[in-house]
Amino acid sequence: MRPGGGLAGDADAAGRRLLVVADSDSYVKWGAALASKLPAPWRVDLVVLASPVQPSATQLAHALAGTAFSPERTRVVHLDELDGLVDALDPHAVLLSLRGPFVRVVAPRLERRPNRPVLVSGFPGLTIPAVPKAVVYREQTDLVVLHSRREVREFRANAAELGIGTVFALATLPFLLTERPHAASDRSDVVFAAQAKVPAAREDRVHLLAGLAELARRQPARRVVVKVRARSGEAQTHAEAYDYAELMPEVDAPANLVIEDGPMAEKLAHAGALVTVSSTAALEAVSLEIPALLVDDYGVSPAMINTVFEGSGLLGSVDELVAGAFRAADASWLADNYFHPSSADDWVRRLASLVEAREIVPLRRLVRRRDLAGGRLRVAFERRRMLGEHDRSLLGAVAWAVGVPARGAVRRARRLRRRFGRAGGDAVGAGPTAPIRSVDGGGVEPGVTEVGLRVPVQ
Repeated sequence: MRPGGGLAGDADAAGRRLLVVADSDSYVKWGAALASKLPAPWRVDLVVLASPVQPSATQLAHALAGTAFSPERTRVVHLDELDGLVDALDPHAVLLSLRGPFVRVVAPRLERRPNRPVLVSGFPGLTIPAVPKAVVYREQTDLVVLHSRREVREFRANAAELGIGTVFALATLPFLLTERPHAASDRSDVVFAAQAKVPAAREDRVHLLAGLAELARRQPARRVVVKVRARSGEAQTHAEAYDYAELMPEVDAPANLVIEDGPMAEKLAHAGALVTVSSTAALEAVSLEIPALLVDDYGVSPAMINTVFEGSGLLGSVDELVAGAFRAADASWLADNYFHPSSADDWVRRLASLVEAREIVPLRRLVRRRDLAGGRLRVAFERRRMLGEHDRSLLGAVAWAVGVPARGAVRRARRLRRRFGRAGGDAVGAGPTAPIRSVDGGGVEPGVTEVGLRVPVQ
């Protein structure tokens, strides 16, 4: 694969062309890393859509580190400029490396083009449990790239249940390394991969940070590094209510407990152990044979995004963290969960097949069939929700003014329905159910369904 930068009329225009369209730091990292795995005939360009979650210059550099792309050649474009860019580059395929709700906004613009490109999407991390809503968001794409055999099975089952004909393909997580990128004389750091979403409660985050502080006190010769995705004021894929840097004064942090940002690969180059709740960084550590521990004090549930690690042997308590009881993953868990042989990867072949089919006959229409209530006003609301202040449309402003209060009313009604139970539907004494979360964010309201769905969705 070669990074692009030219137009379709360049000398190598006979090769395959891919355009990567990304939004947040994690999706930039994933899209750039995945596209960098394409074989040489492919020429790739990458752009970032202007939005409230677009990465800062520092975050962009960190996300592109180790890929075929550089910040200097990566443009930030407005959504309204995308059609002109596609006209100029004439890509055979577009990788929508975007959060699910943003895929729903962008895909229709490309889907309605004459002889449209192949539309590809996917996920930058763990997607178990496979939430049906994630499939619905991507119903107007041809190919969804997943990273484990288990994910492919579960997403295919959801799509079949929904009657959606999306193709699912398997790819090894593109940023998994089997060797550290450079030799480090000291590999004693304990790296904590922080997450914006979990644990969510302030007291849980303080509790976890206190455990890291106690580990640092007991092992003063080691650095304990709280690795964050964003510094204060920087956007990220998911909003973070309680920043670890702001909580540090509450745990009487020793000098060897530090907070750092930067590429995860750089941190793991110096790591002797990895700690997280459910970050994909755990898989990066396993790939490098770095002992790990996934803290389960706050539950093993879809809300914690850690059910996929059941049976891995990696789950453990804060007490075990303080004791330094890091461990290796169970071999029987690996093959079905992100560590399949590379020969099982089929995403490049499936992508090539779709591109070849496009050269024979235009690709089929991908019609949106779900969540249609509200018509144009709903579409404008979804656009405004993703673009924020970057939405220039009058209809978007109107939709936002109408939609925000209406959405709040719907959510209040759902909470009341959960609290008091549906008539004849709730078992006596049934306790509350935690909302399910997925990589796209948001919670699944227990018992809430969308048009055409018969299972809870996010």
